[in-house]
Amino acid sequence: MKVLRNQQGFIKALLTMAFMAATVYVGIQFGRPYYQYETFKTEAKEIARIELGDVEKTRAKIYESAQSFNIPVKEKDILVTKKANLVQVKTAWSAEVDIFGLYQRTLHFTLDIEA
Repeated sequence: MKVLRNQQGFIKALLTMAFMAATVYVGIQFGRPYYQYETFKTEAKEIARIELGDVEKTRAKIYESAQSFNIPVKEKDILVTKKANLVQVKTAWSAEVDIFGLYQRTLHFTLDIEA
C-alpha cells in the first residue's frame, strides 16, 4: 500500500494492470479460434468413428458440429470419404483475429482426420 500512496507508484501500478489486461485480451482473441479448432477436431473424429455407414449423414452431422462451434465452413466444403473401415474427413477455413482495430491477422485451419 505504501507504493500506491505517491503518484508515481499509482501510475506504475495502473500501467502494469493495463498491460496485464491487454495481454489477457490478446490471449483470448488468439486462443478462441484455436480452441474452436481443437474441440471441433475432437468432435469430428468422434462423429466419423460412430457414423461408419452413410457418408452424407456423417457430412451433415459434422456440418452441424461446425455450426455449433461457429466455424465458418459450408457443408459442401466438407469432404467425407470411406475407405474400407476408415472414414476420412477433410475441410478448411479461415478465422479473422482483430486486436483493438490496430492489428488484424487471418488464421488458416485445416482439418484432415481418419477414424
